[in-house]
Amino acid sequence: MAEVRQDAVSGRWVIIATERAARPHDFHVGRGGPRGGFCPFCEGNEDRTPPEIAAVRPAGGRPNGPGWQVRVVPNKFPALQPGAEGYDRGGSIHRVVGGHGAHEVIIESPEHLLSPVQLSPERFALVMRTCRDRYRALIEDERISYVLVFKNVGERAGASIEHTHSQLIAVPVMPKRVAEEMRRCEAFYRDESECLFCSMLAEELDVGERIVADCEGYVVLSPYAARFPFELWVLPKEHHWHFHELDAAQIGALARVLHEVLARLEACLREPPFNYLIHTAPVSDGEAEHYHWHIEVIPRVTHVAGFEWGTGFYINPMEPEAAARHLREVSDEELRNRNAAALAVETTSVESLAGKEQL
Repeated sequence: MAEVRQDAVSGRWVIIATERAARPHDFHVGRGGPRGGFCPFCEGNEDRTPPEIAAVRPAGGRPNGPGWQVRVVPNKFPALQPGAEGYDRGGSIHRVVGGHGAHEVIIESPEHLLSPVQLSPERFALVMRTCRDRYRALIEDERISYVLVFKNVGERAGASIEHTHSQLIAVPVMPKRVAEEMRRCEAFYRDESECLFCSMLAEELDVGERIVADCEGYVVLSPYAARFPFELWVLPKEHHWHFHELDAAQIGALARVLHEVLARLEACLREPPFNYLIHTAPVSDGEAEHYHWHIEVIPRVTHVAGFEWGTGFYINPMEPEAAARHLREVSDEELRNRNAAALAVETTSVESLAGKEQL
């Protein structure tokens, strides 16, 4: 029998269609192999992107040239831009604000890699650190209400360039999805004097069947009312409300945990297209005791169609409990093989940088 489950954080309802019980191979979509052709994100093509905003350059070197490991540039076709006129006009049923904001691209590797799993956990930590640092820089602007870091992997997930990269958009108004989460978390905190996410974590750890990983201060779980097959949440076990406040040790641990869970996902679903996004408390909230930052991972293996758009419901043909079990069952050997492949890429990159230094 199907179940209709409610997500405690957002309030949305999800139909868990248990009679459509499926296995991981039923969701093999694939994101395709390398498309070939010119890539503006590869090392040596720095002049084909807008001038860089920031970069990680272990051996120094001039901006907008080779020798980098992570590079941040403005999006060539930005949704929002810094310096747009600031205004907030109402007076009728319509409201409009000025389009001030930011839209940046975090290029995660000088090599033409298609997934962050192809990076070593140490290199992935540089990516997460760069995301944190850009977030810190942008929230200094009082006109910014919210900053979202997100990643698209595969064309079906919205990636127009296959070279592994993340994006960051800073917006001048509060996103509806975030505002809804904040309202429900505030209400729960008023009633229970406890963070909703912390309460949920305690229950999930006690039950155990939706837990994928519990290590290094982070928990990875398949949420009770998952919208999509193999949807995952990554949460810090300790109560933290702002992603940008993570220190070096916390960033390193997060990178290792997220790297492993993405490797499990890619092994289980045979390299699916996916998105992940970082949900954190709004810029203006300071110490948001009622909120708990987290990462949502969304494999793009099903379609959102008319019923979902018309109702706000989702239909998930994979029980979250089964998804968590399949991900836990990915063998250590397969994970080691993927890590070994990432290390080989990193070694080649280091040797390449060393050669450039000698020149």
